[in-house]
Amino acid sequence: MFMEREFQTAEELATALRAGEVTSVELTDEAIARIERDDKVINAICVPDFDRARAAAHRADQARARGEDRPLLGIPVTVKESYNIARLPTTWGMPQYRNYVPPEDAVQVSRLKAAGAVVLGKTNVPLGLQDIQSFNEIYGTTNNPWDHGRTAGGSSGGSAAALACGFGALSIGTDIASSLRTPAHFCGVYAHKPTLGLAANRGMVPPTAPALPSDLDLAVVGPMARTARDLTLLLDVMAGPDPLTLGVAYDVTLPPARHERLRDFRVLVLDEHPLIPTGSAVRAGVNRVAAALVDGGARVERHSRLLPDLTEAATLYTQLLISSTPARFPIESHEQLRNRVAGLRADDQSLDAARLRAMVFSHGEWMETNNRRELHRHGWRQLFAEFDAVVCPITPTPAFPHDHHPNLMERRIDIDGVEYPYLDQLVWAGLATMPGLPATAIPAGRSPEGLPVGVQLIGPMFEDRTPLRLAELLEQKIGGFQAPK
Repeated sequence: MFMEREFQTAEELATALRAGEVTSVELTDEAIARIERDDKVINAICVPDFDRARAAAHRADQARARGEDRPLLGIPVTVKESYNIARLPTTWGMPQYRNYVPPEDAVQVSRLKAAGAVVLGKTNVPLGLQDIQSFNEIYGTTNNPWDHGRTAGGSSGGSAAALACGFGALSIGTDIASSLRTPAHFCGVYAHKPTLGLAANRGMVPPTAPALPSDLDLAVVGPMARTARDLTLLLDVMAGPDPLTLGVAYDVTLPPARHERLRDFRVLVLDEHPLIPTGSAVRAGVNRVAAALVDGGARVERHSRLLPDLTEAATLYTQLLISSTPARFPIESHEQLRNRVAGLRADDQSLDAARLRAMVFSHGEWMETNNRRELHRHGWRQLFAEFDAVVCPITPTPAFPHDHHPNLMERRIDIDGVEYPYLDQLVWAGLATMPGLPATAIPAGRSPEGLPVGVQLIGPMFEDRTPLRLAELLEQKIGGFQAPK
């Protein structure tokens, strides 16, 4: 029974718990045993909290015995290290905050607990959440469960690796640069980047920063799981405004999915980007999904005049993402950056140049960029009047080998034998992030080397149930999560 439950979904575990076939204490003990047995080589769980998990499981069993039934009652889960959890360290992998312990839970941790979840511990992240990998001086490197010489992704890499290894049925992560979607793609699991503003993020803050109910540009918190239906289950727990601000007056009611049957969906499929090539393994995954859509009767197109310009979208995303960083630079570095920007050629429109220029943006320049973003949002609204979802890559390649070079600007990503700037692979991440659209990452097969390959399903703003339903239908059509060998 131990192995039979190892990779069961949250939905299946909830059914077994309601039927009295298993207790939360048993599930929690089994999950802890798996972590203690297997995590030495993966290093996904950086802050275990097993004593409190066992106590929470015991309380969950008592609550069920009293007749209570909450969405996640008794189900073991994990939480990304960057979320505040009272009495556990929140470091973001930064050595100077090694001993920082926040006073209270993040709002999403509170929602997990209110829904009855049993928190097993925290999952690993990169230094300051600033990488597409998950390694730091405090907790070390998280390895990909499919190939320990490769990254599990970042910055929610520990959560994706934990799910792939059966360390809990669900996890929560964050996404500003595909930090939910890329680890899911690299590890063969599911993730959902919600519409910007759909899920409150208070308490997902850098160490020592006050946990204020402020809205963050581009950044979201979201669910990770081993099935599409479990993503929906967890999103329903996470969704909703902060009770200190908009939650005073508003409740969230997401509209239903636009369609229930695959043959009713209208889908735009993209596998090429003007700024970076798509590797053959990822292209094959996109095409596999496209073929499944066609076979299921969906209307599939490869081009649309309504698609916002991909080059401008990538540039806007880069500018909005990077322009928030100068506040953390000392004034000497700021002056050095200005000198470097002054040395750029006027005709240099590369993403590296966009990153550098964005670091010294004025407020007026940021406002101009934001206005252009609003035009892109309007363009997406027009596109989603004719399509229900967009299928496209998450990154150009499957998981790549660990690369700990300290300067991200000097790293390179190998795409079918040709090297490209490391950060340019984020162009697909920004396609959904820049306008704030929901995007669901799903498994889409394996590379010739046996590595997981995923794609993302981008949907209309605040219609998160539409890409989630499409993910569920595709899971039925092409299969979903498979455990690492």
